[in-house]
Amino acid sequence: MSKRPDPRNWASWRPFGLGLRKPNNYLELWKAFKAVKGNRRFAWRILNQGTCDGCALGTMGMRDWTMDEIHLCNIRLRLLPLNTMPALDHRLLADVSGLAGKKSAELRDLGRLPYPMIRRAGEPGFTRLSWEQALRVAADGLRGARFGAYLTSRGMPNENYFAAQKAVRAMGTNNIDNAARICHSPSTVALKQTIGAAATTCSYTDWIGSDLIVFIGSNPSNNQPVAMKYLFHAKKAGTRIAMVNSYREPGMEKYWVPSNAESALFGTKITDEFFGVNVGGDIGFLNGVLKHLVENDWIDKAFVDSRTSGFESVRQALAEQSWEELEALSGSTRAEMLHLARLLGEAKSAVFVWSMGITQHSFGEDNVRSIVNLALARGFVGRDRCGLMPIRGHSGVQGGAEMGAYATGLPGGLPITPENAAKFSGLWGFEVPGSPGLTATEMIDAAHTGELDALVSSGGNFLEVLPDPAYCREALSRLGLRVHIDIVLSSQMLVPSEGEVLLLPAQTRYEMVGGVTETSTERRVIFSPEIEGPRVGEAWPEWKIFTELASLVRPDADLRYTGTPQIRDDIERAVPFYEGISALRKFGDNVQYGGRHLFADGRFQTPDGLGRFSAVPVPELRRPDGAFSVATRRGKQFNSMVHERLDGFNGATREAVLISPYDADRLGLPDGSPVELSNGARTFTGRILRAPLVPGNLQIHWPEGNVLLDEARRSPDAKIPDYNAVVTLRKLSP
Repeated sequence: MSKRPDPRNWASWRPFGLGLRKPNNYLELWKAFKAVKGNRRFAWRILNQGTCDGCALGTMGMRDWTMDEIHLCNIRLRLLPLNTMPALDHRLLADVSGLAGKKSAELRDLGRLPYPMIRRAGEPGFTRLSWEQALRVAADGLRGARFGAYLTSRGMPNENYFAAQKAVRAMGTNNIDNAARICHSPSTVALKQTIGAAATTCSYTDWIGSDLIVFIGSNPSNNQPVAMKYLFHAKKAGTRIAMVNSYREPGMEKYWVPSNAESALFGTKITDEFFGVNVGGDIGFLNGVLKHLVENDWIDKAFVDSRTSGFESVRQALAEQSWEELEALSGSTRAEMLHLARLLGEAKSAVFVWSMGITQHSFGEDNVRSIVNLALARGFVGRDRCGLMPIRGHSGVQGGAEMGAYATGLPGGLPITPENAAKFSGLWGFEVPGSPGLTATEMIDAAHTGELDALVSSGGNFLEVLPDPAYCREALSRLGLRVHIDIVLSSQMLVPSEGEVLLLPAQTRYEMVGGVTETSTERRVIFSPEIEGPRVGEAWPEWKIFTELASLVRPDADLRYTGTPQIRDDIERAVPFYEGISALRKFGDNVQYGGRHLFADGRFQTPDGLGRFSAVPVPELRRPDGAFSVATRRGKQFNSMVHERLDGFNGATREAVLISPYDADRLGLPDGSPVELSNGARTFTGRILRAPLVPGNLQIHWPEGNVLLDEARRSPDAKIPDYNAVVTLRKLSP
């Protein structure tokens, strides 16, 4: 890879892109410096000694295992105040009427939760109580009750996930789920079925020097900024980058990497080839690409014959899908499908990367299967610079499911069956339920219908992350007990309840004695040590909260741990492929399970060792004349935590309705025009912003746009909500 400047990849000759629309990463540094006033030494130690609690790239301090350079992204900088801020004045919660209507950012800025607190039905707010009292209230409400537990991915380490799922199962239920359910659960289902492993098959180093990287429904410029440095080096090494999306993301067109002199000065052209598709049209497009590969004999026959099964059934299914049908669904053309097929056919190596634009559909599993088909057809699995990568947006997501904090899976990703439950019953000394529990969305349904008595929510905010916030609010209000474990205040904590609401203060990963681990997108289990610094009130580590609570509910079970090293020992016994986690003790310690590539030995982790092709049907998408398909997008935010009203990449405010210039001109809608989007009785009011979208499609921000989503629309296997809708658009008077 050349280290010489290469003007062919420069985004602009203007130094630092002055005058161009783009985020100011150096301004982010200054904002971070101001935001941690009073705790700057602590913040600096977190940046240098901690494993990042932002996206799932897994930077160790400010370095990683992909390249020997310094990394520091604006997502991590924006999280610093949460990790360093002082406690809120708990007296503010004595009457929460004054907090009603405040935005989540305003509630977070009040400070860290310092003490256990309780609000009883009919009371105006919360009062302080001791940990002993709080745990007694929680245990009395959970003992013998129908309850569920949900864990977000907010910096959640493996130790918390593992201890929590074990505690919940000791209390008699598999009703435990985590944030992976609403982001990559279709990837988990489809990858397990097709290749036998629910994880990326390659490493980030495989991006650099690969012939081709194909991003499908994924935007790392917003969600995994450090990855843009990898793409800078990939471009320097000659890698071509293609994007399949309904929106030509500005940050994937041009990006200024702040920690690289050449890119910081002149920017970098990222995407070489853009393929525009309808929202929900990925299967039509990808099946068309595969159809071209088959018809032009661009298949890796040796790989298909020796290492896969089911190809002939896929060939037959594709023959029955007409080009007209595939074009109509995808919103693309047969020629564009041929173009990507030719790129794949000529490439000797390629990596497929996808995210929420693929998974958050009612047919998310089939979307992933269609990507796997392309990788198997060209043999792009199990070797250098090749792979399937469901890129993760949060540091705790990959480990959450692998630790067993999943309604449909036990530790190690084992399905919940009587046989597997018996295995863990023998290991842990108490009976583990043998049938799947309620997923996150099913818990809300059960609460809404009165079939759930209590909910334990560790982080997260259902009012923001799930469709139809009003439906979620009603469900939460009907519970007899809610236990909210978190580091800061959230709007769902303030929802009045028919029973008691407990607030339990948690520690961040950097405060936990004995250190913790996270699992990155590339399957790397990374140690993050305790960081010296101030501590807030009486906050406890979440693993201790769950195990102490379970010990009160089930005093006959041995559930308490002496610390996180003991939990890691327990993880290694329960999850064989996490071998080595118990030896991780200091900063920099890590182990990548499966090595750089999964399946490098020529066998997949399916029962017969073969990768499985899937005959993916074309979904039925009906969009009446004059209607639009609308997708929910991320802006200047991390998960549902909105950091700025304005997205520096495209100039969109939170109320923006992104629309193609063609549709805007056709409807006579200049930028800034007020409009109403309707999906039946559901409505969203926003303002027009022209953007490079495929005509017939719109984008609005998440979570603001969740008011348009139908809470009943979910995928069949993973049960992920559909974060898209079909809407009509009406111009409003200024």
